[in-house]
Amino acid sequence: MTLNATIDRVTDRIRSRSQASRDAYLKKIDKAAEDGPRRAHLSCGNQAHAFAAMTNKDDLATTRKPNIGIVSAYNDMLSAHQPYERYPDVIRRIGDRIGATVQVAGGVPAMCDGVTQGRAGMELSLFSRDVIALAAGVALSHDCFDAALYLGVCDKIVPGLVIAAATFGHVPAVFLPAGPMPSGLPNDEKSRVRQQFAAGEVGRDALMAAEMASYHSPGTCTFYGTANSNQMLMEFMGLHLPGSSFVNPNTELRDALTAAAVTRAAALTRLGNAYLPAGHILDEKAFVNGIVGLMATGGSTNLVMHIPAMARAAGIHIDIEDFHDISEAVPLMARVYPNGLADVNHFHAAGGLGYMIRHLLKAGLLHQDVKTINGTGLDGYTAEPKLRGGELDWEEGSDTSLNEKILRPVSAPFARTGGLKQLQGNLGRGVIKISAVADDRHIIEAKARVFSDQEQVKAAFRAGEFTEDTVVVVRFQGPRANGMPELHSLTPTLAVLQDRGLKVALLTDGRMSGASGKVPAAIHVSPEASAGGPLARLRDGDMIRLDATMGTVDCLAEDFETRTPAPFDGSYSAEGMGREMFAAFRAVAGPATAGAGVVV
Repeated sequence: MTLNATIDRVTDRIRSRSQASRDAYLKKIDKAAEDGPRRAHLSCGNQAHAFAAMTNKDDLATTRKPNIGIVSAYNDMLSAHQPYERYPDVIRRIGDRIGATVQVAGGVPAMCDGVTQGRAGMELSLFSRDVIALAAGVALSHDCFDAALYLGVCDKIVPGLVIAAATFGHVPAVFLPAGPMPSGLPNDEKSRVRQQFAAGEVGRDALMAAEMASYHSPGTCTFYGTANSNQMLMEFMGLHLPGSSFVNPNTELRDALTAAAVTRAAALTRLGNAYLPAGHILDEKAFVNGIVGLMATGGSTNLVMHIPAMARAAGIHIDIEDFHDISEAVPLMARVYPNGLADVNHFHAAGGLGYMIRHLLKAGLLHQDVKTINGTGLDGYTAEPKLRGGELDWEEGSDTSLNEKILRPVSAPFARTGGLKQLQGNLGRGVIKISAVADDRHIIEAKARVFSDQEQVKAAFRAGEFTEDTVVVVRFQGPRANGMPELHSLTPTLAVLQDRGLKVALLTDGRMSGASGKVPAAIHVSPEASAGGPLARLRDGDMIRLDATMGTVDCLAEDFETRTPAPFDGSYSAEGMGREMFAAFRAVAGPATAGAGVVV
């Protein structure tokens, strides 16, 4: 199939925009790879320190077996990462079997946004991505590893690990998923109870029961938020094995896929004949494929920031106009909560990522000619893994959706576009996700209520102050102000107002969760208010027009351009819960439109 003209044009635009930095990046990683396996150049003392604790240390000192480093985000507070506790032992056993050695190179932090929503700790969340990249860099700095296995799932963890994998781009990289927890309380029922609690219709006991029934076992949360969008991304970009993203933890198939991933990592080193450094996988086509997957699945808006940051580490420059244009060309093929009633287990059972990749390739909406850890182009990702007599094999997945309420072909999608829009106007530049927003709410013209903190919004709601159509403005939430926390805890409040018949929208220089959906939210607005951006000039009662159809966001007040911006008071978020340690990050963070990066 001929490549879609828009996909071709956007790829060429990214390639042209990135030519100088990408050429310099490839030159850097190719030079790093020239000397062969790096540990061969360590002194005897260096090697003795590196291998002292290993039972098979002689293998490392005297043989050419590949040495595989594990970078793990394991902790047992995150349900998604708890399964990783047993991975090092499993991987070592596999290494022994295939003639490789394995070491845990280092651990990286992994915080749970579900725990920190609406709390001070959420202001560290976005910057944890850069901390993860730095920590992974420290782990790999020992220069002992012929390949790296990256163990991570959730919101900032995968992007941080990809930034590190790209920075150490001469080292082959394989990403190992852990899989989603089995289905629990349906996500729409959980959301309904949250809204009832916000409206005072049920007590905390009912809310707690619903939450515990939703989040109930090891594995990733089952809604299609940032964590599961990350898993999709790794498969579309060729860093997972085909069909491995949404296999449940602690199953025979999950363990077999882990074994296969370790075997692939060993095969990709310079010691064999299939050397494939991570930096050669992470090219312009791979990132475009990832954006196509994001649009086709209706994935998390957080990746609109993470993908540019990941790409920048590989010398590639991606702009939000690239997301917008790809979204206009790619249809929405999936309905997974919050864009539908299904969870990721239902999505996987209906045909999942393999089905989507097959149909997107047929439609010319993906680059097939890419490098992947599977040793094939992207067409190898139309297959699904099966266990036959205890042996892992891949067979062609279904060409037909097994549930068209969840998964549809390109020819009969849920929506013509991916539902992500770039917004521009006199209020700045940002994005809006409309794949779950009702058509009659794509255009909202209403008076502004301006807040500097999400708790102020909740207090106004409890006081009964929202009685008419309103654009709720929450400013001073950008990366330089307070680390750009997610404002997901506002979703039940705004949803209650919407269900009462009001037209409401959120306008912010902050973020919303990947699980947010049905309330229109103009987010990531840049320049941010704390830097004197346009949101700082808004006042209560200003008429705002948010038009997701035309991609515009404007204040209609005649004197808007001449106003003096409101001053930013950062004292309320400067200290406590570790925030004082991140002052240096806030001072240098880039704009949200470029990924809000610190280390890239």
